Amino acid sequence: MTNVLTQSRPIRLKGRSYLALTLNPELPFEDWLTRLDDLAARSAGFFLRRPVVLDVEGLEIDRQQLRDLVAQLSARKVRIMGIEGARPSWLSPDLPPAMSGGREAADFEAPAAEEAKEAVVVESAEPAEELVPAEPQPVKATPSIVITQPVRSGQSIIFTEGDVTIVGSVASGAEVIAGGSIHIYGTLRGRAMAGTMGNASARIFCRKLEAELVAIDGYYKTAEDLEADLHGKTVQFWLEGETFKVGALA
Repeated sequence: MTNVLTQSRPIRLKGRSYLALTLNPELPFEDWLTRLDDLAARSAGFFLRRPVVLDVEGLEIDRQQLRDLVAQLSARKVRIMGIEGARPSWLSPDLPPAMSGGREAADFEAPAAEEAKEAVVVESAEPAEELVPAEPQPVKATPSIVITQPVRSGQSIIFTEGDVTIVGSVASGAEVIAGGSIHIYGTLRGRAMAGTMGNASARIFCRKLEAELVAIDGYYKTAEDLEADLHGKTVQFWLEGETFKVGALA
């Protein structure tokens, strides 16, 4: 009985997923770091308190080059939580751990249009029979959340399952991250990142544009990249292929 009372409770281990940015460096690293510095300079605090995974898959580098790159990123306050695609010989205890199994951005399931087309052809080859109308399938609603308060500086709204609607403004230094589209019924002064889980059809809408950064499916524009005549206007952003598009709304 004494053993039962004094026996320690087992440690509880639970799985949990988190949203992290993935950096895909390019050779030569000096040029890539210069572009990274330009992004950080135009969007102050972009990497602060944000977990980052470094993907070096396919790069022809050695251990020392990887160590130097991690050190360069650390000096820029970019915290690397893990390294993906590295050879085991490159890693050591003083480097971030190896990571694998992250969900790719393109893992969204597309409707099996080709399979449905083939099924229709097979049916048409059979003898004519009375056709029974198929029952309509329920439409799957897109998850969404509505934030009724302004998003203050330093706050992060993260909802990777679907759309985010902000009934108010997003302050400078704040950010909204959505797996779907983003709707802001106030002034966008901070950062808005839509389609973060590979949804290239996502859009960003805002009533008054004063953004630090807008991004869709990894493609982004900073304040300096936006046309001056759109400042303060009601606009929307979308992607056409790999081209980032922006237009005023009536």
